Amino acid sequence: MCGRYAASRGPEDLAGVFEVEKWESEETLAPDYNVAPTKEVYAVLDRPLKDADSPRPVRQLRRLKWGLVPSWAKTPEGGARMINARAETVHEKPSYRRAFATRRCIVPADGYYEWVTAAAERDLEVEGRKKRPRKQPYFVLPADGSVFAMAGLYEFWRDRTLPDEHPLAWWATCSVITTEAETAPLAAAPAEGPRTLADIHPRMPLMLTPDRWDAWLDPARTDPDELRTLLTPPPAGLMRAYPVSTAVSSVRNNGPELLKELEGPEEGTLF
Repeated sequence: MCGRYAASRGPEDLAGVFEVEKWESEETLAPDYNVAPTKEVYAVLDRPLKDADSPRPVRQLRRLKWGLVPSWAKTPEGGARMINARAETVHEKPSYRRAFATRRCIVPADGYYEWVTAAAERDLEVEGRKKRPRKQPYFVLPADGSVFAMAGLYEFWRDRTLPDEHPLAWWATCSVITTEAETAPLAAAPAEGPRTLADIHPRMPLMLTPDRWDAWLDPARTDPDELRTLLTPPPAGLMRAYPVSTAVSSVRNNGPELLKELEGPEEGTLF
């Protein structure tokens, strides 16, 4: 899954990486080293500009709220639960299939956090029992330090209780697509602990390699079968993971120190 990630790159950097044509300087977000659901995040998308003379899609960097609210939802209350969409079923689930067809985006990150789920822990989760405390968090990122481009979807929701001119009348929200975690060895595995991403957690955000960005963002591509071919995982061996402080487990903590690599798991945690 993807329940927390880091995003420290500014709009100028992201605009260069993704060849963004349009972004608003007044919408700049501060670096966030502990992005949690319901926060505003950057997303890259191709969409015609409002009131523009040309219907041509324009590559934009937009601020969206993480937690997708379908356009048909009566209230936005379920958004916090819809932070992830499964790659295997995103084309058929009512909450995601319309966005999958025409409103796809890339959610850029430095990498994502995941809390280790050992075999015994997974058995407890399957049985619906309470999780054990003190899981060891890991930071997962591209081994070459490039941007982690997570496949995403976005939606617009109209709050009918507010007038058209109200600044909160429209909600722009997004979700991150996840897939099965890699079972191949990590590019740089920790000295002790998990050797693959699947050893940490059975799911991971779907990373799009640069050769798929244009096709994924193109709103003219609407055939579900064609789009599903873009959801295959990237080549193995592109990722690394390392243990970080359990301080990241609290959303109140936020700073570059959360990305500091530990020599090994903290005492008292799994692995």
